[in-house]
Formats: sequence, C-alpha cells, structure tokens
Amino acid sequence: MASLDAEVPRASNWNVPNLITVVRILLAPLFFWMLLADNGADGALRWWAAIVFIVAIATDGVDGAIARRQGLVTDLGKILDPIADKLLTGGALVCLSILGELWWWVTIIILVREIGITVWRMVELSRRNVVPASRGGKRKTIAQSIAISLALVPLWTVFGDWIFWVNWIAMGVAFVLTVWSGIEYLVSAWKLKRALPATGTTPGTPSGTDA
Repeated sequence: MASLDAEVPRASNWNVPNLITVVRILLAPLFFWMLLADNGADGALRWWAAIVFIVAIATDGVDGAIARRQGLVTDLGKILDPIADKLLTGGALVCLSILGELWWWVTIIILVREIGITVWRMVELSRRNVVPASRGGKRKTIAQSIAISLALVPLWTVFGDWIFWVNWIAMGVAFVLTVWSGIEYLVSAWKLKRALPATGTTPGTPSGTDA
C-alpha cells in the first residue's frame, strides 16, 4: 500500500495517455459488433474483429508507459485504464461464450474476479491507498491477452484443427493465473484489514493498473 497524501503536481486529464485509453473504450463496441455480426463465422469480419482487439489491447502498455515517463499519471487515467481493459477482455470472453466457443462458467468466474478486484482497488484508491499490481496480476493480464487473441484469430482455417489445442491450453493458463492472482489480492486485503492503522496508510510504491 502507498499513501497518496504527499503533494505532487497534478497532470491535466486532457493528455495523450488518457486519450489513448478513451479510444480503447470506444473501440470495444466496434469489436463486439464485428465479432457477433455474422455469428462468429470465419470470414473477413472475424479477422478484423481480432485485429481491432489486438491493436486495442496492445495500447494498454503504451498509454501507461507514456503516462509514467512524462509524468502524466492522473486519477482519471487510473479509473479509465482498468475499465478499458475489463471492457475489452470481459466483453471478448462474453462474446466467445455467446458464440459457443468458450464455456460460460469460465467467463463468469473470470468476470467475477476481474470486477471484484477492480472495485476493491478503486475503493482503496478513494481512501488514498494505492494497491500495487502484483506480479501475478501482470502475468494474468498478459496471459489473458494472448489467450483471447488466439481464440479470436481463426488460425484453424490456416493450420487446421490442431490449433484448437493451443488455444485451450493458452486459455487454461490464463484461467489459472486469473484465479490465482485473485486469491493473492484476497490475501492482501485480509492482511491490510488486520495491519492497517485506523487513521493511516501503509508505505509502499505505486505500481501499474494490472489487477
């Protein structure tokens, strides 16, 4: 945990990293439409949907890097960034389940974990506490991005049905890391509740927004 009480110069909300994040949010509905418009058929829309998702999710690291390097980290960015990520990844999982390409129970468990941990971190942020992203959370984010990208791109039309095994293994790894990192945060929340003084915060260094 890190205290945010120290006075630091405030960056304007109207900056490039936040603009990139907003564009990522706006791309989400376009991606959903492309994927579902022809019921997930392996045509041009499926390929374009995959491209839009990959480009959008790749910008996550870009806006964060620019914000940290140029001192443009804002409270608005801290709120919008996880919303954009969860909207894209969560929406992609829901779409895959609608198309019958991913079990609903997998999607539901991941969504419960993602929304729950994100809400908790925002609550802590409102209390002037930063919950640093864990290593497990960062690995989870990377694994989810890779697994969903593989599931979206119809590589089976190029390499054959054996590619489905690669997709399921990648999704399995992402699922395990998602659940495990969620447990890590629950343990952190329990420790915080026991150790945090009634009037203070615990020292630490703010980290990324990957939850």
